[in-house]
Amino acid sequence: MARIWQPHNRYRKWLDVELAVCEAWTERGQIPPDAMERIRERADFDPDRIDEIEKTTRHDVIAFTTSVAEFVGEDSRYIHRGLTSYDVVDTALCLLLKEAGGLIRSGIVELMEALKTRAFEHKHTPMVGRSHGIHAEPITFGLKLAIFYDEMARHLKRWDAAVETVSVGKISGAVGTYAHLDPEMESTVLRRLGLTPAPASNQVIQRDRHAAYFTALALIASSIEKIAVEIRHLQRTEVGEVEEFFHKGQKGSSAMPHKRNPVLTENLSGLARVVRGNALAAMENVALWHERDISHSSVERVIAPDSTILVDFMLHRLASVVREMTVYPERMLENLGRSRGLIFSETVLLRLADSGLSREAAYAKVQRNAMKAWEKGRDFKEVLLEDAEVVSLLGQEGIEECFDVSRSLRWVDAIFDRVFS
Repeated sequence: MARIWQPHNRYRKWLDVELAVCEAWTERGQIPPDAMERIRERADFDPDRIDEIEKTTRHDVIAFTTSVAEFVGEDSRYIHRGLTSYDVVDTALCLLLKEAGGLIRSGIVELMEALKTRAFEHKHTPMVGRSHGIHAEPITFGLKLAIFYDEMARHLKRWDAAVETVSVGKISGAVGTYAHLDPEMESTVLRRLGLTPAPASNQVIQRDRHAAYFTALALIASSIEKIAVEIRHLQRTEVGEVEEFFHKGQKGSSAMPHKRNPVLTENLSGLARVVRGNALAAMENVALWHERDISHSSVERVIAPDSTILVDFMLHRLASVVREMTVYPERMLENLGRSRGLIFSETVLLRLADSGLSREAAYAKVQRNAMKAWEKGRDFKEVLLEDAEVVSLLGQEGIEECFDVSRSLRWVDAIFDRVFS
């Protein structure tokens, strides 16, 4: 990904645009075929020379075309005909964003594959579900991962749409009116480059397109953080259900030799903040003065490489964490039992309501017994079996049935069929 944003590749894209325009002018008879042949053979640039020229011109595109002219010679007079700088720069930026988009897409797919593999591995590994951080009802670890997979699948669709949104170009002149060329030529040039024309542009491609791209990156980063935060919570000593792989020779603390910290996922949480901040900067770029000002340019020089490089890194890192993380099913079972059966309170509530009690009355009976079990540190089922009224309504066997974990998880296969179909 870093290679995409190196000056040489950026200037290469600029040259691709210039050459595509020259080819179109040749087809129009404005550039002699023999001159076009010489331009093709000689066209090149020197990044160091561009930097040197820019110190004088204070204009990057003029410095670029000057460097190209030094390679091409006399025929360079045909280059940049009818163009404004941002016909080249904006079209090339979209080429770069599209190229980066392919790598991001591969990273999303890699993460989805890792999540899918571990989800099926732990499809029927029971664990306690938590809401507000408090034990709720049983789930499986595989189901947790399936939810993450489903979320990344939505990101894949959003990302494809975001890349399509920026896969446009403009060859429309200084303020987008085609004063010195025409829309048909623009279509011809952009078709060569693998882009489509922006239906209307001024001096720039409109920045809502770029904002959509960087917002999609921010959403991906946010979901990466969501998964990372979950792993971090599950690695806490008091939970101990999942752990980042701890490499041989790795150290967790300079002071405490026992430490095994979730440093990889903590790092992902931090990087997500940067990507989200860059998305806001992209939104700020939407409102430019009249047909264009330059305030967006400096922003994009930072956020385009930073956000794509970061998200590419984050996707590969999280995929690696998911593939290599250690899962402790025994600890999950142990934690599942820590509430001494209280996680089955809703099942008892529904059975009592089905027996003829009002929901309010059933809720009161279940809560009273649940609080007793909690405060006394007793098993919830035992407390219920001591409640004569509950026993009379459900019977001992009926109470026992309420505490069947498999019944709570009977639809996991159906959920997997929907997610992975």
